[in-house]
Amino acid sequence: MKIGILGGTFNPIHLGHLILAEEAREKLGLERVIFVPAFLPPHKDNPDIASADVRLKMVKLAISGNKYFSCSDTEIKRDGRSYTIDTLKEFKKIYAEDELYFIIGSDLLTYLDEWRELSEIIKMVKFIVATRPGYPLDKIPSYIQTMPIRAVDISGYEIRNCIKEGRSFRYLAPEAVHKYILKEKLYKSLV
Repeated sequence: MKIGILGGTFNPIHLGHLILAEEAREKLGLERVIFVPAFLPPHKDNPDIASADVRLKMVKLAISGNKYFSCSDTEIKRDGRSYTIDTLKEFKKIYAEDELYFIIGSDLLTYLDEWRELSEIIKMVKFIVATRPGYPLDKIPSYIQTMPIRAVDISGYEIRNCIKEGRSFRYLAPEAVHKYILKEKLYKSLV
């Protein structure tokens, strides 16, 4: 089986994440895409990161209804900083016979050199980098396959800013996530 893995902070998950996952699934012929919310991302120290349980709930809301999408709480259960190498080691045990594709946006290329045990990660998965507006695919290492996706310039930062400024973020996140954020008054501490 060909399985895509899409990790991230998902703070919050938005339509850009879902479009990326669906296009990767279709273009790569993936039979499944697993979303993996980080407990504590190693590259971010934002005070405005929602709790891991809340972000997991939003991912589950966002992907419900898509039979090809699932969610793993492996990084949340592990606690502490979430490193890709640790997650992939666990996935290689679970999906030993499957072909794993690790999907990232081109924005992550800027600090790829800082990833823990990158040389091991490269041996474990097929690395797929999807284009993201504002982050050109410059100097792509040979071990990375690129994949153009529909240009959707949405970010969690933009959504959090909308909330902070009292502006609408409807249609930037899935409707179920939009409603959940409003109901739970998430990201209001930024105000």
